[in-house]
Amino acid sequence: MMDNLTAKTHKHTHSHEHTKDVSNRLARAIGHLQKVKQMVENGEDCSDVLVQLAAVKSAINNTGKVILKDHMEHCIVHALEDGNTEMIEELNNAIDKFMK
Repeated sequence: MMDNLTAKTHKHTHSHEHTKDVSNRLARAIGHLQKVKQMVENGEDCSDVLVQLAAVKSAINNTGKVILKDHMEHCIVHALEDGNTEMIEELNNAIDKFMK
């Protein structure tokens, strides 16, 4: 869901070349997270739970990298071609939030 600021500055259609890859990666991350929940509910070893959580974090971070690259290759390029330099600031804000 886009906020009002994003809706105002994004004037091109979003057709990203990595949509299927991102969807698959998110499905795997969801599977890992469901496994973590099940492990906690079953009282499994904390070390094993932490290993699964690391897998979730890694999956999410790698998915974020794919989305970021796609964003830079498409959205940022299109925005700059359209003269929208505010997209650079929005990208920096998004990176800051993602990296917290």
